Amino acid sequence: MQRIAVIANLKPETEKRAVELIETGPPFDPEQLGFDRHTVYLSGNQVVFVFEGGRLDHLLHGVVRNPENLGAFGAWAPIIEGFPVVAHEAYSWQRGSNGGGWGE
Repeated sequence: MQRIAVIANLKPETEKRAVELIETGPPFDPEQLGFDRHTVYLSGNQVVFVFEGGRLDHLLHGVVRNPENLGAFGAWAPIIEGFPVVAHEAYSWQRGSNGGGWGE
């Protein structure tokens, strides 16, 4: 399972609009595209989109390159400040795993 996060800064006083966009759901069908999980986190000034699944590079390109999604993604443009950044998973812990601690 691969995980990736897309982090975007929100313009001031746009959290309410972000909530509205999130409540409408993603502008694509995550299951149909092959994602295993999609989560969105919202703070006062940031929104974080987390995608999980196999071959995420392939899955995300399928989402971004689909012309049907451009309008929906465009709804975010007026409330996003700057360019979103992509964060790749650097550490993960799961109960029952033998994963090491920090710095091990």
